[in-house]
Amino acid sequence: MFKTMLITLTGLIVFAVMPALADSGCKNGKFVGSYTRPNANFDVFGDGSVIHSYAFQLNLHGDGTATEYWTGYPDYMVTLGTGSESRGSWTCRRDGTLVVTMILAGYAAVEATDFNTGNPTADVALSFTSRATYLFTINDENTITRVQSRSRNYTSAQDPTDPTGGTLGPLRTTSLVYTRLSASDADLLAP
Repeated sequence: MFKTMLITLTGLIVFAVMPALADSGCKNGKFVGSYTRPNANFDVFGDGSVIHSYAFQLNLHGDGTATEYWTGYPDYMVTLGTGSESRGSWTCRRDGTLVVTMILAGYAAVEATDFNTGNPTADVALSFTSRATYLFTINDENTITRVQSRSRNYTSAQDPTDPTGGTLGPLRTTSLVYTRLSASDADLLAP
């Protein structure tokens, strides 16, 4: 009798807890959407002469793909260089955290020659490619936090599709909070 009651009680506990576990972390899919993270008071030239506030825009798509864009890329690109949008994919780990791996290219400012006139001109050229892997915790339906990141960097002559090529950078553990960009008609209704 005691054994039957114990088995029944254990079964009830398992069935009561399973829905709660299935609805938490990465597995529920409620994190899919658009997120932003501020990059405020960025010192563009490193000397305090130009301070801009940018944003990181992370999109986690329902098909398992991911994109991230930094709004500072087009700023002074002929002078300082630029970067591409990061593109990649995401997956859920068993512990409910989210892993995102993306590739981006960095371009350095260079002097070039105009083919038509022979005059010098400014341009950008591929400098490096980076494969970044991020680990996120899912805080709630509107907030995720990047808790770890690591990049593998490739020179312009190396194959950026080789997952073990390039140079592996250090593990970074600075927490960065991303907030969901939610659709709202509040501005349309403002006087």
